[in-house]
Amino acid sequence: MPQLVGKEIGSTGYGLMGLTWRPQPQPKEASFKAMKAALEAGCNFWNGGELYGTADFNSLHLLEEYFTKYPEDAEKVVLSIKGGLNNMMPDGSPEGVRKSMDNCLKILNGKKSLDIFEYARVDPKVPIETTLKTLDEEYVKTGKLGAIGLSEVSAATIERAIKVTKIAAVEVEVSLWSMDIFQNGVAETCAKHGIPIAAYSPIGRGMLSGEIKKPEDIPEGDFRRHMPRFQPGTFDKNLELVKELEKIAKQKGCTPAQLAIGWVKHFSEKDGNPTIIPIPGATTEARISENSKDVSLTTQEEAEINEILKSFPIEGGRYGGPGAQLMNG
Repeated sequence: MPQLVGKEIGSTGYGLMGLTWRPQPQPKEASFKAMKAALEAGCNFWNGGELYGTADFNSLHLLEEYFTKYPEDAEKVVLSIKGGLNNMMPDGSPEGVRKSMDNCLKILNGKKSLDIFEYARVDPKVPIETTLKTLDEEYVKTGKLGAIGLSEVSAATIERAIKVTKIAAVEVEVSLWSMDIFQNGVAETCAKHGIPIAAYSPIGRGMLSGEIKKPEDIPEGDFRRHMPRFQPGTFDKNLELVKELEKIAKQKGCTPAQLAIGWVKHFSEKDGNPTIIPIPGATTEARISENSKDVSLTTQEEAEINEILKSFPIEGGRYGGPGAQLMNG
């Protein structure tokens, strides 16, 4: 079983990223049921963010309420939180570090220790060494924080980071339509230094589940409506890939989402890759159950999927606008 900060990541090897921002948050009790179901399914790596929601109610507030109600679950969970943003732009200065970290700890209110903290993006105006040194000396070494992670970084930044402090994990988007880490050196660098990868959006932000058939299926206010791959024109081209994958899933007797997650997981520790932990988003017990089912791939199925990927190249970037400029920091 994979490990993070000295703790085993449950029997499935999957995480849970059901703590993201959504335009219409569901009732707390429904979220609590999904979180309970995640633990029961062996999904004990929970990934949230100070940025997922509003200043008055984000995933940290939800976590605080959950662990107040279920204090016995606190030690079962490996909690990773992203932060470090000021008006949705990274602030890696010592002052920015303190503001974000102190706010996260204040909201958690001692109900759950913060196992991993990661800057959502690297601040291009502040040396990564400055940011990490502040986190390490003022929070890790004082026992306020378990460990430090990185998010959406380049291989070069990882090399710089490990000279400052121990890096617990690198979070980056990995899916059938986001294979960048295997070409840009991130997977290779993480493998070399024994750093696990937390693979977010393994279902292609929901697209690879097959449930989104047209751009209008995305809820109003959802940020995916502004992303390049979901725009009219590019959306239709990317949908062709989904249709082909649905055929393989049907033959295999699994859902497209399970196939997509299994595809990401099968790269873990294969051909010199690092440990890769998929962290699919989920808000319901049913989705947790679906996502946590372990689906492995045969050599033939892997070859078929590779051929599909060659025939239907992905259209559009992962992010647009300012978001694209902060990738691979």
